[in-house]
Amino acid sequence: MTIKKPLAINQPEVGQIIYDLRLAFGLTQEQLATSLGVTYSTINRWENGRSKPSPMAMKLIEQKLDDMGAQGQDLLAKYLRN
Repeated sequence: MTIKKPLAINQPEVGQIIYDLRLAFGLTQEQLATSLGVTYSTINRWENGRSKPSPMAMKLIEQKLDDMGAQGQDLLAKYLRN
């Protein structure tokens, strides 16, 4: 079994990728929060760059991006730190 490392995304890009992910799924901050098991205010802080997701939250975000297929891969390519 291969263990994936969490995404390595710079701040403030992490907020932008979460915003883009949310828009791509057509979700409100509250809906995305529910799907990730966090609060609305946590999503809001992430998007506004006041805090960063934990490694576990980043794995869940990465799974959401994987679920998006090509569109999610495009977002990953756009925001992943080289």
